[in-house]
Amino acid sequence: MAHVEEGGKKRGRAKSVELNLVPFIDLMSVLITFLLITAVWSQVNMMQIGSSLYGKQLDDKKPTPPPKSDVVLKIDIKKTGYVLTVGKQVINLPVKNGEFDDPGLMAQLQRVKQLYPEKTDVVVTMADDLPYEQLVRGMDDCLQSGFPAISVATGAPI
Repeated sequence: MAHVEEGGKKRGRAKSVELNLVPFIDLMSVLITFLLITAVWSQVNMMQIGSSLYGKQLDDKKPTPPPKSDVVLKIDIKKTGYVLTVGKQVINLPVKNGEFDDPGLMAQLQRVKQLYPEKTDVVVTMADDLPYEQLVRGMDDCLQSGFPAISVATGAPI
């Protein structure tokens, strides 16, 4: 708190004035919070409108596709076999004679590695009722094909 004392020799009595700064600090904290929140929302609005300036296009170029390393590579391990998803392409590798097609999966993964040499990550999902060893075999196939960054996701499709 601020404190002001005023006294003199001429007057026999000293004046003491205390200024309570707590309401001022509360007001400033509310104003700063309001300022920060509105600054964020105005930035979001600017991003939504930012494609044109006064009705003119800023950039006439077509949007560039994502780099090849950004293509999604996903392996779903199901009862019916492997389902390999590369971007929007889906490749089914069904179970043959009760065995999963590991050589076929490795061949497809090596083909993907040739198309996208900078790609290193893969997402593997597995149905809950399959043995854990099948997940390990699928992950081993990914490692041998040159995809060391393996993520295991939950919620595999049935």
